[in-house]
Amino acid sequence: MLGCMDLPHLSRDGIVAPVRVDPTGLRGPTRGQARGPRWTRVAPWYYVPSCTDRNRTDQRIVEALVPFPEGSAVTGWAGLHLMGAHWFDGYGADGRPLDVQVALGHQQTARPRSGAHLMEEWLFDDDVTWVDGIPVTVPNRSVTHLARTARNDLEATRYVDMAAYDDLVTLAGLTRYAARLGPRPGTRRLKRAIEHGDENAWSPTEVTTRLLWKGAFPRRHLVCNAPIFDRAGNHLFTPDLLDVEAAIAGEYNGDDHASRRTRSRDLTRDDLARRHGIEVVSTLAGAGERELFVQRLRGAYERAAPNTDSRSWTLELPGWWVDTSTVAARLALTPYQREQWLRHRRRI
Repeated sequence: MLGCMDLPHLSRDGIVAPVRVDPTGLRGPTRGQARGPRWTRVAPWYYVPSCTDRNRTDQRIVEALVPFPEGSAVTGWAGLHLMGAHWFDGYGADGRPLDVQVALGHQQTARPRSGAHLMEEWLFDDDVTWVDGIPVTVPNRSVTHLARTARNDLEATRYVDMAAYDDLVTLAGLTRYAARLGPRPGTRRLKRAIEHGDENAWSPTEVTTRLLWKGAFPRRHLVCNAPIFDRAGNHLFTPDLLDVEAAIAGEYNGDDHASRRTRSRDLTRDDLARRHGIEVVSTLAGAGERELFVQRLRGAYERAAPNTDSRSWTLELPGWWVDTSTVAARLALTPYQREQWLRHRRRI
């Protein structure tokens, strides 16, 4: 029998462990019951009660895992999702569910099945951990796999940054893990993604905007979500991106900025920035917008007249502000501080 991954210690709230047919009817349905309306077949030899909420992503992950051999583990986006990564929801840009990535290790083989993507390369001894009774590869493994198999450098960097968003990985930790991988396929792309990564990006679109900016102006140094203060220590605003030397801020205004209230807030921010000598360059979603954003940046650089001595603003943190710009800084926060200082980063 191919299926041998039972999850007897599954403890995730609302998730049902698929079970095999049991002639006694104690640990699973009998053959007759399995053919009835109260049970749903989710994989070869595996069933869940028909009342199970199979629309949940974590339920889909568990159902994809169970047909594979003992020692297999969820990896990639699915592993990060089970660890609470907000930006790894299991759906592609087209809204379709992504296949669940399953790491088999190098000593096991299995037949492919719909809804699962198998990884048949060896695992380090410390690559697998358990989350709510589910075997999952550690974040460094999940992220490096995603980055190595990404379609391009932008996608790879987004994986790195969005895992760091939830403090699951650090750039330093990924660098050390990448060194262990040796010459595996995709390691060059992985290392470029780490080099281009940032631990303080707040959304995938910010990563796209940053790399677009850097691609057009490679010599410019950008900081992500750096709070700007006046000389009295009052917080002015926090732009998505900032070229400190040129005093140019970049903002991505997505669909959530379409409301009148949000648009008014954006205009007020732009006015405040101008009064302090900072030019805000915005970009939107849509075809052709990338080229227009680069044109706007070029115009901003032509108008820029950096004069750091007379600036009315600073990036120096006042004593009352708590730094959250790195994974290490965020992990050091108390629960109260996390609620106070990270709630504005939450995905809506």
